[in-house]
Amino acid sequence: MAKTATKEAKKEAAPDEAAPVGAGRLVTALPGIGDRLAEILAKLGIHTLADLLFHLPVRYQDRTTVSRIGTLRPGDDAVIVGQIAIAQIAYGRRRSLICKVSDRTGMITIRMFHFSPNQKNNLARGRWIVCFGEVRAGGTGIELIHPEYTVYERKPDNPTEDSLTSVYKTTEGISQQRLRQFINKTLADEVPELVELLPPEVLAETSYPPLLDAVRLLHHPPPDISQAQLLEGSHPAQHRLAFEELLAHHLSLRKLRLERQDNNAPSMKPKGALKNKFIKALDFDLTDAQKRVVDEVIADFKLKQPSLRLVQGDVGSGKTVVAAAAALWAIEAGWQVSVMAPTELLAEQHHRSFKAWFEPLGLKVTGLTGKLGAKARREALAAMADGSADVVVGTHALFQDGVEFHKLGLVIVDEQHRFGVDQRLALREKGVGDEVVPHQMTMTATPIPRTMAMVFYADIDVSSIDELPPGRIPVETVVAPEGRRPEILDRVRSACEEGRQAYWVCPLIDESDNLQAQAATETERQFTESFPDLSIGLIHGRMKGADKDKVMEKFRSGEIQLLVATTVIEVGVDVPNASLMIIENAERLGLSQLHQLRGRVGRGADKSACVLLYKSPLGKLARDRLAIMRDTNDGFEIARHDLHHRGPGEVLGTRQTGLADLKVADLARDQDLFPEIERIGGILLDEHPENVELLIRRWIGGSTDYGHV
Repeated sequence: MAKTATKEAKKEAAPDEAAPVGAGRLVTALPGIGDRLAEILAKLGIHTLADLLFHLPVRYQDRTTVSRIGTLRPGDDAVIVGQIAIAQIAYGRRRSLICKVSDRTGMITIRMFHFSPNQKNNLARGRWIVCFGEVRAGGTGIELIHPEYTVYERKPDNPTEDSLTSVYKTTEGISQQRLRQFINKTLADEVPELVELLPPEVLAETSYPPLLDAVRLLHHPPPDISQAQLLEGSHPAQHRLAFEELLAHHLSLRKLRLERQDNNAPSMKPKGALKNKFIKALDFDLTDAQKRVVDEVIADFKLKQPSLRLVQGDVGSGKTVVAAAAALWAIEAGWQVSVMAPTELLAEQHHRSFKAWFEPLGLKVTGLTGKLGAKARREALAAMADGSADVVVGTHALFQDGVEFHKLGLVIVDEQHRFGVDQRLALREKGVGDEVVPHQMTMTATPIPRTMAMVFYADIDVSSIDELPPGRIPVETVVAPEGRRPEILDRVRSACEEGRQAYWVCPLIDESDNLQAQAATETERQFTESFPDLSIGLIHGRMKGADKDKVMEKFRSGEIQLLVATTVIEVGVDVPNASLMIIENAERLGLSQLHQLRGRVGRGADKSACVLLYKSPLGKLARDRLAIMRDTNDGFEIARHDLHHRGPGEVLGTRQTGLADLKVADLARDQDLFPEIERIGGILLDEHPENVELLIRRWIGGSTDYGHV
């Protein structure tokens, strides 16, 4: 009888947040898993036996061959079989159990710093032992520190594994060995959780292996398989699982689109007089792209089903004008409009723009932000409730309790990826009772690659303003090391003395407003000493809203020449005379954020520049990001690179909360699957609707509420 050691494996990674419960039997249906162990597995996102089977290895170990002790070198991962020559406790700086093992080609020491009396007694002279571990150099020769081992009374006949050994992401309270046992036990029985849901014709067309075969191969790969292919995620078995998981998310969104069409929304069919009067009064012509998107949005509003449209466009493409035209269409039809922005700065800017555009048309624009005084807030709430406010522009204050609209027909959300799902859902529910759901229009300056939009915005109509207004001069981007700071400061001084304005952005390091404020405050102090003849301002996230507004107003008017800022100016700040931006620690920011910041300049007639200051040495990823920023001003191209470098979070934002729980797929790695997913999704909905819900339940469970936003 073999006696197996139970060794706590090193934790592979931090546990995930709890994932939604999927379809099928709970893990407690497996012998040996009680409530306590179920709680531990839940930290890994494992709630059901399906979750357990889709908890794929992060890497593999080759335990299929035995190595001779005499051939081992430090750094080798090896299986050894030998006879115990001696086992004793060694006393030194640390007490340890030492076991000398020989296989006639050499001797190796097994050393354990944590052991029990039973382990010492089990490792008796003359017994045989099979060990796996990393060979290390020791004081008296090579060693294995806390290897996985099994002790035998006689030399074992089959000490090796038939397949590669899986190594899983684990957490405190469950070892690698025990996790493997549970997965192997589940795979050994009938597995209804892995019933095939892709129709035979789809499997034949894609050449994917059956699901059960793919799962078994990934948990127990044959010895001759390419480990490099497995680690890259490019094996056909991995593609099979990733395809089905992404397909389930895509289908869930397409189902939500169909469900949304069952609701009622305002059918808006005014003559368009307000919209036309507004566009005619502008001191510029709309681009063809803007005209096209306005028409697409208005076509939505004429329907009786609630629309959900994302308007994406690069920085400066004119999304706000499109939003204004959409709002006027709704107002002329007799409905109120809410415009929500992620920051008070952006909300204030929208408030000013809409007032300037709409008040000459006889319309009332009300602002609602957290900084309003009690009296102003009461007046704003009353105007919203009695319908006298045609447009309400605000921040998260719009969806708080006590905020009621008289007749809300359109919700416009700017920089939609900056809002959480619950926030947007709460605003939508400010509509007129349960009978009428407002139309929704969201905007983003972080464009989504087309193939990703097809799959992960399947419940949303996407419009692209893919044309910049004529005459916009591309911003010149310079990448410079910190050592060129004096030269850059001279450039800032020259620009200000010539009558232009500049930003100096301090995005210091951690996600901490406090640290950013400290860095910006210190920089502003240094500049005030260095440039006594310049007017220097400071703005950061920890300032009161009123103070930020005063600073920005001074910057807009030209009273402040050099504005030291944190990334609080990332969105919505529009000062045409600002033609120079310096971004410190640029290597620490993602592409989308750098592009947004750069978009604060180049908004006027002067040629503008953005200097990305970095600290050496640069890693490859940071070097690549800065090179992309230097080489292109195209937001769509930058978004594509950002998806590749930083993953979907930068591109999709927080809307797709379900994507945070992907078990197998990787959005950046598996992009080539997207076109096929859209096509196969249509086939399943049309020809195999009975399988659609089963696929969604298998991979997502009940976590599709995010799509209702």
